[in-house]
Amino acid sequence: MSGDDRGDRQQGRLRRMFSRLSTSSEELHAEELRQDAESIGSTPIAACADRSQVTVAGTLRAVTLRPRAGVPALEAELFDGTDSLDVVWLGRRSIVGIEPGRKLIAHGRISHARGRRVLFNPRYELRPVGSE
Repeated sequence: MSGDDRGDRQQGRLRRMFSRLSTSSEELHAEELRQDAESIGSTPIAACADRSQVTVAGTLRAVTLRPRAGVPALEAELFDGTDSLDVVWLGRRSIVGIEPGRKLIAHGRISHARGRRVLFNPRYELRPVGSE
């Protein structure tokens, strides 16, 4: 191995280190979420087409109780590092384990409401707490 190869590797390491230091924690978290979603074979939210069956994975950012047409509805914002969507369970006031910061895999049909992607009453899997 020549001295030039070693110098190039050291420059590469320094560049990566400075890149990580100058990148915000939110950007680092988004990159981790993208890699995690990719590892389980889910569709990136940004690539989800309207009315298609999808499997998406990410972290719940916010969970709120918001009635729709007089019916209770539990809404959660799911973020996967590429974009976010709303996950809505109609007729539910709460679901054990559905809380901000929890990782989730959801399966369902994408639709649009109020200009945002939405999954209504999806099948879902909560990721183990230790996997974060």
